[in-house]
Amino acid sequence: MSNNDKQNKELQILRAAETEFLTKGYDGARTTSIAKAAGVTHAMLHYYFRTKEQLFERIVNDKFKLMAESMLCIFGAPSQPLIERIRNGICTHFDFIAANPLLPRFVINEVITDPHRHELLTNNISKIAQIISDKLQKEINEAAQRGEITQIDCRMLFISMVSLNLFSFIAYPIIEFIHNDAAINREAFLAARKAENVETIMRRIKIQQP
Repeated sequence: MSNNDKQNKELQILRAAETEFLTKGYDGARTTSIAKAAGVTHAMLHYYFRTKEQLFERIVNDKFKLMAESMLCIFGAPSQPLIERIRNGICTHFDFIAANPLLPRFVINEVITDPHRHELLTNNISKIAQIISDKLQKEINEAAQRGEITQIDCRMLFISMVSLNLFSFIAYPIIEFIHNDAAINREAFLAARKAENVETIMRRIKIQQP
């Protein structure tokens, strides 16, 4: 088997595993189902990923690595004004969840049910937050001293961003039931929520108009 064939098989397994884990959780996921969905034998799945736990960790790490890269790309771009980077960071995080709508409930469920998986997931999240906050807090402090924004703790900024964005997806089935118009056009509803979330945080940091 060529290297390209091996990479393709691995990618097929990862895609199938992502769907299985995100829809059924770790405990409900079955490696036999993953192998079948990936079009490989059960033995071949274990050749690439020795255990279910190893496969699970790969999925989690890949997802959070992708989110970290997208967030760092925005928050760490010195060519953009600070306010625009914060605005773009909120939008990027929202778009990441929109592209991975099963991830929020998955994270919450796995954090609650198992201490080991809680550690795996929270370590990934804390690393992303720490890297961004180390770079951003100094700039926020300087902007606040210049009177451009109100002083805010980076950690509180992240909590606001994550809370507002995640709730739009976690609570959508309830919102859809209460507001029938939301069910008509989910894309339009989410676009409106993203704009509202951005505006809410922009008001919090009280941008000073020139």
